[in-house]
Amino acid sequence: MNTFRLIQKSILLLLGSLLSLALFAQEQVYNFSFDTWSKSKGAWDLYPENATAKQQVWGTVNHGTSFLGINTTAPEYEHVAVKGKGKAAAKVSSRSIMGTFATGNLYTGKFVKIIGMSGAEMYHGIPFHSRPKSLSGYVHYQPGKIDATKKPYKEMKGQLDKGQIEIALYGWKQARHFVSTDGASTPAAKDPDVIAYGSLVLDKDTGGYIPFTIDLKYVSDKEPGYLFIAVLASRLGEYFTGSSKSVIYVDEFKFNY
Repeated sequence: MNTFRLIQKSILLLLGSLLSLALFAQEQVYNFSFDTWSKSKGAWDLYPENATAKQQVWGTVNHGTSFLGINTTAPEYEHVAVKGKGKAAAKVSSRSIMGTFATGNLYTGKFVKIIGMSGAEMYHGIPFHSRPKSLSGYVHYQPGKIDATKKPYKEMKGQLDKGQIEIALYGWKQARHFVSTDGASTPAAKDPDVIAYGSLVLDKDTGGYIPFTIDLKYVSDKEPGYLFIAVLASRLGEYFTGSSKSVIYVDEFKFNY
C-alpha cells in the first residue's frame, strides 16, 4: 500500500510539473534576432514574403512612409552585434518627413495607416502568455540634438535626445487600438491591465553595441494575454519631440526565464 501511494504521489507531482510547464511555457518572439526581412511596395518588413499571421509580429511606420522612399526602420547587415552568414540587425531612425517629425519606432503589433501628417493608427501588442524575468539583447544608440518640439516639451529644443526600449505584459483579451493623434499611449505603470513592465532609457551615445538586460517588474499574478515591446529612437516621439538625426540599432533580443 505504501509503495502504491508513493508511486501515485510521484505521478501526481510529475503531472503537476508538466501542467506548470504547459501553463507557463518559456515563449520567445518570432524574429527576435532581427535577421529576417522582406520588402513589399518599397516598405521593409521584419518577416519573410508570404509570412503567416504568427510571423507578422513586428510593426513599423514603413508602410506609411515608403511612398516617399523613406523607411524609418530598415535592416542593417554590416553593423551587427553578432556576425555570421545571414545575420542582420534593425536600424531605427527618427526623421523629418515633409516638415513633420516622425520618430523611428519598432514595436510588437500592427501598423494600419498614416493619418494626415499628424499621426498614425496602429494596434499594440501580440498574444503572449509566459512570464519571463527579463529581456536582454544588444543596443547601439546615436542621439542627435532635439530639433523638433511640441507642447509640453518646447523648452527641450537643443538638448540631447533620448532613446528607449520598453516592454510590458498585459491582461488584454485583444490587441490595443491606438491612434497617435488622440494623444500619447498610457504608460505601462499606470495601465490597469498591466501585469509586468520594464524600460531602458538611453541618454547618450553608447559608442557601439552594448549588452543590456531589462528586468520585468511584476505587479499582478494573473496570466499575461498580450506582450508589447517598443524600440524608440526618440522616446518623446508621441509628442512630436526629438531629433531627426537620432538612430538606434538593436540586435539579438532574448527573454530570460
